Amino acid sequence: MTSLVEVVVIATIAGCATGLGALPTLVTDRVSHRVYDGALGLAGGIMVGAAVFALVLPGLELGTPLEVVAGVLLGGAFLLVTNAVLPHLHLWFRDDRLEGTTVLEPMGGNSGSDPSPTTVRRGETDGTDGGADSEDDLRRAALVGSAVTIHNVPEGLAVGIAFASGETALGLAIATAIAVQNVPDGFAIAVPAARAGLSRSKTLLYTTLSGGVPEPIAAAAGFALVAVVSGLFPIAAGFAAGAMIAVVFRELVPSSHGHGYADTATAAFVLGFAIMLIVDTTLAV
Repeated sequence: MTSLVEVVVIATIAGCATGLGALPTLVTDRVSHRVYDGALGLAGGIMVGAAVFALVLPGLELGTPLEVVAGVLLGGAFLLVTNAVLPHLHLWFRDDRLEGTTVLEPMGGNSGSDPSPTTVRRGETDGTDGGADSEDDLRRAALVGSAVTIHNVPEGLAVGIAFASGETALGLAIATAIAVQNVPDGFAIAVPAARAGLSRSKTLLYTTLSGGVPEPIAAAAGFALVAVVSGLFPIAAGFAAGAMIAVVFRELVPSSHGHGYADTATAAFVLGFAIMLIVDTTLAV
């Protein structure tokens, strides 16, 4: 059985692959919407493929459909609730999007009107001058880190859960899929950061840390949980899969279909799904 240290190392390597996505920004910050949307679509296809081939199907082999379905529903609900409650800032192609009930209500300046979560974009009226530009750098970094953590936690959990179940090949397949997916994911983070004026070295560093920090922590948590509670893999695998699928349809798909390149994003999504199928078959999970 793979040790906890080995799992953390593997998850760290997979997470740090986000830094590879930042490499193009070292050369230029002029990236078209078509390329950016395609990168999001590719990442989404790989994530869905990983959820299906490396989590749901193995979960069905080792458990009952009811256990896996329960895990999928819990994972999806967890992601949506966390996304609605935890203050975080998404870095999109040409603007930022601030979400999270706790942050949005006071920022809107309308605490007595609509208490529901809303979206604040750079340049819109949000009770401040310039929106996200007026935020303190440390607070902004924390908000971006929260968004990245929300997305990377289910990926790290998936790695830890797989290795804890004794399925080494499965763990390697998931880690490989996450590493491949993290490249376009890192690109999606690095492009708006570079366009906002962040230095090339900091863009590369922060993009690398965005996956290299939360994923090994989540992997260690998933490994410890399943190792202690035997027979939990089907539910835990379903949970990770549900959360990953929710990320795709809550964040990646909408943000890749708003610039007139939906066909490019869709084709990239299908390509990403096919890549995960090849990875799964090659590693014989």
